[in-house]
Amino acid sequence: MRRLFVLTFSFLIYSIGNAQTLKYVIFSGGAELSSLAYITNQQIVIKISEDGNVLEWGNELEPGRFYSQPGRLQQYMGRVEFYEKQFDSILNGKLKNIGITSITYYGSYENKALVGKVKTIGNLWFDYYTDFENESVRGKLKTAGQKNLAYYTSFDNEAYRGKIKLLGNNTITYYSTFDDKSIRGKIKSIGQFNYSWYTSLDRQGYQGGLKSGYQHQMIEGVTYIIW
Repeated sequence: MRRLFVLTFSFLIYSIGNAQTLKYVIFSGGAELSSLAYITNQQIVIKISEDGNVLEWGNELEPGRFYSQPGRLQQYMGRVEFYEKQFDSILNGKLKNIGITSITYYGSYENKALVGKVKTIGNLWFDYYTDFENESVRGKLKTAGQKNLAYYTSFDNEAYRGKIKLLGNNTITYYSTFDDKSIRGKIKSIGQFNYSWYTSLDRQGYQGGLKSGYQHQMIEGVTYIIW
């Protein structure tokens, strides 16, 4: 009984120590999903792209700099390890450990749409659309932990074809090719929050810029950054 208690306690400590939470969803140009950023219990932020590549890792900037440089990270000075001399060479050079968080990847024996993509970050699992899916979504994130992701397909309007449509409970809409040329493809809404942009009829220098809606919007505990 004592051994069972120790093992259970150790597992709980490991699980808590390796817990990751979606912290930021970052869009660039007000239109394209740039990255999903996860934060570990050690306050390390790990950014991945919608096609499952690790883009960057580090610590958050202090609040003043964060709001002037949204999404930027400062260098993490702790333990960082990379895969090397692996039998499956697709892993070599990829990030393996950062702090106490381990990262695994789909190997070369997987469906070709998955090969080399992030499989786990700590205890968080990632899955992707395979090459049996619509061509506009192949290789993109399908699930990230408990959150499902869906995308507009090749049958949708050209302005937002292939863009993210659903993240968890939040639907994301965009301005279409029927809208002003300066705002086509830009975010129109995320969940219940709406965005408007300066059009080609507005003063030069403002065109295509964010007119209404917050650049940083907290939705269900996740901060959406639009820059």
